[in-house]
Amino acid sequence: MTLHPKVIDLTLDRVHRLLAALDRPETRLPPVIHIAGTNGKGSTQAMIRAGMEACGETVHAYTSPHLARFHERIRLAGELISEPALTALLDECVTANGPDEITFFEITTCAAFLAFARTPANWTLLEVGLGGRLDATNVVDQPALTIITPVSLDHEAFLGDTIEKIAAEKAGIIKRGVPVVIGPQSEAGLAVMEDRANRLGAPIFAYGQHWNVWQERGRLIYQDENGLLDLPAPNLPGPHQFQNAGAAIAALRLLGKPDTAAEAAVTTAFWPARMQRLRQGPLADLAAGTELWLDGGHNPAGGEAVAATLATMPARPTYLICGMLNTKDVRGYMAPMAGQVAGLFAVSIPGEKNTLPAEATRDAALSVGIAAETATSVSDALAEILRRDPMARVLICGSLYLAGIVLRENG
Repeated sequence: MTLHPKVIDLTLDRVHRLLAALDRPETRLPPVIHIAGTNGKGSTQAMIRAGMEACGETVHAYTSPHLARFHERIRLAGELISEPALTALLDECVTANGPDEITFFEITTCAAFLAFARTPANWTLLEVGLGGRLDATNVVDQPALTIITPVSLDHEAFLGDTIEKIAAEKAGIIKRGVPVVIGPQSEAGLAVMEDRANRLGAPIFAYGQHWNVWQERGRLIYQDENGLLDLPAPNLPGPHQFQNAGAAIAALRLLGKPDTAAEAAVTTAFWPARMQRLRQGPLADLAAGTELWLDGGHNPAGGEAVAATLATMPARPTYLICGMLNTKDVRGYMAPMAGQVAGLFAVSIPGEKNTLPAEATRDAALSVGIAAETATSVSDALAEILRRDPMARVLICGSLYLAGIVLRENG
């Protein structure tokens, strides 16, 4: 963290310099699937990995941010990287980098590439950290496939203040001649992506044109030019996961995987802090008799996804315990949930310098019509909710940073 004054500074110059010093590990990776988008990147990646592993293939995976432990970012041939291996790789990268400036994400991405290049596997799944065009992962010239999940407003300070500008940054991962799977998009965002893909001769497989997915009688129906699949609903909760599953299935079918891979993608994938039910641990024990959920969505599209998920659940008084960063559109996140919740307890995110104060989160909730008050901690908020309504449904939400703290504390 001392190697660069900024946490985020989008450029590829420093990454290319360090990768050259490390003898270009990004050129020796197993075939790469590169995934960008505002929402759904992690869930889509998890489903693709589940589908491939069901076929007996080994998969590297790189994700960010981590929740409870940094090791979650790097998965080698299906297993989380070990502490000794991670330490050695980071030491090697720091030595090769010397005193030159480089960001935290850039140097850890280089460490992941080193690990992937040195460990045999069939595939490499790379999740973009921020944007796409200038993201540190965008150094692989010829991936096997690129994927762009739904794009919406987020990180405007870095990516632009319109859907078109943000879509252009995400579309920066599209490579010449490499097929691109495009999830559901706004008309304006899709036009930007199609324009870049057409200029680069990249075959397009877009939702609504080349593939479709929908819910029917509680099952997932997927259709493309190769036929129709009738599959169980995704085990990741929420209507939005049908769309993420569709992108994952489209990718698997493009890569020639069997229908059994598509079924495994929707039935066996696991992705923490995306409408995750907490059933064990100290917080879950404290909440005995209630439904306790955790979600890390943090932008307006994330709020819409949470609201849509809550709308499908059996009627039950639902309370939010919410902590957010001061860089987010807090009102935009909360507004979709106003009609779904009985109340909100706002908390500051412990140990996070960019946390929005609990009072500001409370005021944002009040401004969109949600009854809200503050609490000193998640456990205090949970205890107060249980005192008022022992049979409530409780959703801890608002930030992946808060979700990570909850997962650590809950064991």
